[in-house]
Amino acid sequence: MNAESDFNEVVADTDYAMYIVTAAYGEQRAGCLVGFTTQCSMTPPRFLVCLSKANHTYTVARRAPALGVHLLGQDQHELASLFGESTGDEVDKFERCRWKVGPEGVPLLLDCDSRFVGSVLARFDLGDHEAFHLAPVHAHKGTGVRPLTFQAVLDLVPGHRAEEGSG
Repeated sequence: MNAESDFNEVVADTDYAMYIVTAAYGEQRAGCLVGFTTQCSMTPPRFLVCLSKANHTYTVARRAPALGVHLLGQDQHELASLFGESTGDEVDKFERCRWKVGPEGVPLLLDCDSRFVGSVLARFDLGDHEAFHLAPVHAHKGTGVRPLTFQAVLDLVPGHRAEEGSG
């Protein structure tokens, strides 16, 4: 038995919500499709976002004081494609969507009704990803968003593999 391949088979059936995480530092802005996220405390409220270290968004996020976390709805596969299949190394994704500058300069995607900005409290090395521990500083609740899930975006081809760099 191979624990790593068995583990991969177990989690392959998981159907978690997909988010777009955005960041800004100086004149740089970036964003990518993210599935490795979770609320990690209720009191005080805290959220964990994990970004691939090879990802263009990670290079901006590691300097940013805050991150934008946007919950995707089931009807937002096209937006997931933009932020999941294009790489910020080659494309300005924000030229192709509606957005505005939010708290801490974070790009806020206007077509994502449910979103929040979280101040980065800490970062943790997790191997090929780094976890960003966030405290919410601004939130906007949409109306009844049914999340776009991991199983619904399996058809997307990443701009780069996680180990190569992406989004």
